[in-house]
Amino acid sequence: MEPRKSGILTTENRNPGSMNLDQMNTEEIVNLINREDAVVPVAVAREGEKIARAVDLLYERVKKGGRIFYVGAGTSGRLGVLDAVECGPTFSVEEGLLVPVLAGGREAMFVSQENVEDDRELGRKELEKHKLNEKDAVLGIAASGKTPFVLGALEFAREKGALTLGLACNKGGPIEDEVELAITPLVGPEVLTGSTRMKAGTAQKIVLNTLSTTLMIRLGKAYSNLMVDLRPTNEKLRERAFKIFLEITGAGEEEARETLKKAEYCLKEAVVMYIKDVGFSEACGLLEQARGNLRKVIG
Repeated sequence: MEPRKSGILTTENRNPGSMNLDQMNTEEIVNLINREDAVVPVAVAREGEKIARAVDLLYERVKKGGRIFYVGAGTSGRLGVLDAVECGPTFSVEEGLLVPVLAGGREAMFVSQENVEDDRELGRKELEKHKLNEKDAVLGIAASGKTPFVLGALEFAREKGALTLGLACNKGGPIEDEVELAITPLVGPEVLTGSTRMKAGTAQKIVLNTLSTTLMIRLGKAYSNLMVDLRPTNEKLRERAFKIFLEITGAGEEEARETLKKAEYCLKEAVVMYIKDVGFSEACGLLEQARGNLRKVIG
């Protein structure tokens, strides 16, 4: 697949398979979109080695007390917000570890403000507000690979000595000159020309899911394939914590609920309390010694 055509970004090219899009019936349009979406996981898989490398680099930063910033505008920025926010209840990520920076701020999450993405200086200023330093990492997300807001933020990050990563759906874009590692799943032209909320957005979502989930597993926030660091803030999540507790310990239901209540539904602590027959504070201490890794405590 040629990354560029007549000087136009791949994501901005016209898709030969959808030239008569407005003449198709409903089922034909749906089937076409579905066929095009099928290329996305293949494109992401080709970037697997780079994604793994990015996780390792982020892991080293986090271990040394660094933060991770997701910087983007429009759809790309909103996907960064979504990934960062969802890591809270899923992995009990402490506030300030994953920081989404969306061009236009909170309002842009719900009301499109496309003009702010053209302000390169604004990207720098947004990171400056967070007192970015050399321990931190910045992931610039831009389907085109040339969004000025993102490029400005990455330029500032490099000046500060922070780790710089890029996520784009075109090869050879300016973003690659600003980062140490660029992840570039090439999904080709969109069914609706230039609408990168479609295949490009799907590819970015998959990459972000993979990055953050793999990183959290590396940080000890999973036991087997169970989310033992979830934050049980509602009845559904408390019930999930209860089921996970049963899976790991083999305890009876009454014992499980009693132990979880004693641990205030802190799942990992409850598991350690039950298996090691210790109190809450001792369970916390054991987990702290193991840097939160449940397997290191209970085997």
